[in-house]
Amino acid sequence: MVFVISAPSGAGKTTLLNRVLEELPGLRFSVSYTTRSPRSNEQEGRDYHFISPPVFQKMVEGDEFLEWAEVLGNRYGTRRINVETLESEGIDLILDIDTQGARKVKGSLDHPLFIFLLPPSPRLLEERLVKRAEDPPQTIRFRLANAMKEISEAHWYDYLIVNENVEEAVDQLKAIIIAERCRKVKLLTLTEKMGQWEEQYGKSYG
Repeated sequence: MVFVISAPSGAGKTTLLNRVLEELPGLRFSVSYTTRSPRSNEQEGRDYHFISPPVFQKMVEGDEFLEWAEVLGNRYGTRRINVETLESEGIDLILDIDTQGARKVKGSLDHPLFIFLLPPSPRLLEERLVKRAEDPPQTIRFRLANAMKEISEAHWYDYLIVNENVEEAVDQLKAIIIAERCRKVKLLTLTEKMGQWEEQYGKSYG
């Protein structure tokens, strides 16, 4: 299964995903590609694949991205997914994508699950952006304005989590993933059992 997580910058998405990936087995995080420089707390291959603009452009021309976009002069992209490999390994994938990219994924993959993480209030979102001290004031203003655009897209997502309390948000995301896994198992089991019944009795009662 593919789970797409979207949230405004500063909503606490990274903390939430790190916790869930640690606590739930069978999950893998899809590491995106970006042309921006790494922040002080970011590591190559864990948070992003940091590449140069020419390399990114070569990947675009080679149709290697499932989706990509430009934000604040930097490009971000998600590499195409080999669903067959994930299924053979028994792995579910989490994509961290903005709403623009999520719409592209919606039209490209079969039945991905969309989850939107909402900050508890605009004031707290601004406080988080200022407190992390990673962006100049003009960038923070842009992120707050962009947050409103992203939140206006949340209505078509399958699930909404309000990140007011980290522990509760972690439990909610885990519950969503577990429930959707059970739904998939149920569908696969019913399909298999129906096939067995049709094979056994189809000719006699068809």
